[in-house]
Amino acid sequence: MKHLLKLSDLTSEEIKEILDLADKLKKEKKEGIPHRLLEGKTLGMIFTKSSTRTRVSFEVGMHDLGGQALFLSSRDIQLGRGESIMDTARVLSRYLDGIMIRTFAQQDPEDLARYGSIPIINGLTDYCHPCQVLADLQTIREYKGSLEGRKLCFIGDGNNMANSLIVGCIKTGMSVSVACPEGYRPDSGIVAWANGTGRLTVTDDIMAAAKDADALYTDVWASMGQEEEAAVRRKVFEGYCIDRKVMSAAKPDAMVLHCLPAHKGEEIMEDVFEAHAGEIFDEAENRLHAQKAVMVLTMGGQNA
Repeated sequence: MKHLLKLSDLTSEEIKEILDLADKLKKEKKEGIPHRLLEGKTLGMIFTKSSTRTRVSFEVGMHDLGGQALFLSSRDIQLGRGESIMDTARVLSRYLDGIMIRTFAQQDPEDLARYGSIPIINGLTDYCHPCQVLADLQTIREYKGSLEGRKLCFIGDGNNMANSLIVGCIKTGMSVSVACPEGYRPDSGIVAWANGTGRLTVTDDIMAAAKDADALYTDVWASMGQEEEAAVRRKVFEGYCIDRKVMSAAKPDAMVLHCLPAHKGEEIMEDVFEAHAGEIFDEAENRLHAQKAVMVLTMGGQNA
């Protein structure tokens, strides 16, 4: 695996390889077993979108793996002053062993991969969030024992999370239902691909989408960069919330996931969030382990 740009680039076998390695690295960390598989390597982290989980998990992950991470704010590098992605990729390829970028346009990580000569990891774009979904899949597998044949229901905006969940879940043998308002549907290309598998349902009927789900998933109604739309979105998404009524439609042992941060009382009720906080914060922790697996497999870690 050369890069992680989007999950649709990966085979089902490659996703399973990441998840298996993530489980191994998690177990070793819990047992205090060192795994300095990227000794002496350096990851550059470009942020044009700020983050708590992405920055901390990648920095700690590189430290655990024996390497180091450099935080590169768009305000601190020439990319923020008009240097092209092409030139940035060629310069940073001379200094670094890999780049993680968290940004707006999907074209940015794609161009870094095109013009650079080192692995590129997509830490989030407006189009997709592959690292988060790898952690989600790891968490579902931990709680349910397997992914094959399971059903995930996503409720809310058909955003980057919905796009990546559709791809990641279907590629690992799951089915997906998405409940979202008209005009806020997932990417049409991803929906067309998923419809060809027969394992995606997109509807505005929340209860129908949640029926018999093994996992319920939601995200904030207004993501970073959509703050000016927040008031409009609160009206559009009213009712697109995981509450006790929605939980009653899912399987009795259904788990609840949220990529965080959560706006309790909007997309998820506080009582539901707290009842499933163990799952949600295991999911957050698994960002660390899944991303370590991605770094090892893209940046040439030995004896993985």
